[in-house]
Amino acid sequence: MNIFTLPDYLTPETKSPIQLFLYESTTSQLNSKIDLTKNAFSFLQEGFKTVSTSHQPIAITNDAFLIMKSGHCLMTENLSATNNFYKSILLFFSDDALFQFIEKHQIPKKHFAATTAAKACKYDGFVRSFVKSLEDIQQLPLKVQQQLLQVKLEEILLYLVATKGADFFGFLTAAKNDQTSHFINVVESNKLNKLSLKELAFLANMSVSSFKRAFEKHFQESPSKWFQNQRLEHAAFLLKNETKRPSDIFEKIGYENLSNFVHAFKTKFGVTPKQYQIQD
Repeated sequence: MNIFTLPDYLTPETKSPIQLFLYESTTSQLNSKIDLTKNAFSFLQEGFKTVSTSHQPIAITNDAFLIMKSGHCLMTENLSATNNFYKSILLFFSDDALFQFIEKHQIPKKHFAATTAAKACKYDGFVRSFVKSLEDIQQLPLKVQQQLLQVKLEEILLYLVATKGADFFGFLTAAKNDQTSHFINVVESNKLNKLSLKELAFLANMSVSSFKRAFEKHFQESPSKWFQNQRLEHAAFLLKNETKRPSDIFEKIGYENLSNFVHAFKTKFGVTPKQYQIQD
């Protein structure tokens, strides 16, 4: 699978600290490997978007937008059901641009733990008008765009600080975790997601072989066995506490058919899913 380095892949003609791109597609994308070299606003206009990082995946529809920290992520883009179309306006900005904003407006600096790599926010009237202005700017000559984007980035950052507090951007300025903590975050945050070893290794910024070695050293068993146990335990929770039927959950926890799920569940717990549900 290709790795797309953004924003360079979309805007190779400029290396500006602030870049704008209008992205449109008529093809869905599943878990594209993205290397974000800048932080980014993703103002979703049409379709559905899911971003998986070293923390919990975030899914949005076109009533929300994302703010993402630079780094590796997996991005899924699905077309809207009505227009069969995907559209997002991307505003990229470097760490330097963010720190200049913080210094200029004397926003208190605090030390934050890296507890997330992305945040979702609902649109309001102000943000919708802001996004429309970005579309208008995108039609202008590149030199004029660059001058205006300095002002527009400051505008949206000031608005979010005013409405959500100065700590809202703490996740963008938080130091990246050390390799071991980052690896554990990737595993724990995605233990119920149907990601391949290649995708997990990419999120952990490791080769597949290094990921396997680190996994077996830390968890004392193979990735396939560990993830299967985690998903079966989650299935047991759903069966007992949410009275879900086996036919409702087998795909959700990574099984292609019901019979394979029932066999794996019985191997682990000694009873079938239905028998497990009626146990005291």
